[in-house]
Amino acid sequence: MATRSRSRGTPGNAATLRAYWTAGQGGTAEIRWNTPGDHTRCTRQLRKYLGPRAAAYCARLHRDMTGVWPGDRRNIGRRPGRRR
Repeated sequence: MATRSRSRGTPGNAATLRAYWTAGQGGTAEIRWNTPGDHTRCTRQLRKYLGPRAAAYCARLHRDMTGVWPGDRRNIGRRPGRRR
């Protein structure tokens, strides 16, 4: 039977990567949160690591960093004139 080296709830690579893509160089220099196109930049950067899960993960990061979900009418990057 295989054993896990880490138990659930302990910080590991996930916490390190989250810190990098939010407040670290990945988030500040590459994604530039709270500017138009930030969710698209995040998805493009993370797609090579997460595949199709990148959009959902970036949506959650977007919510954590800006306070609104991507596509919300309060989002700063939303294009004017689009109705939903």
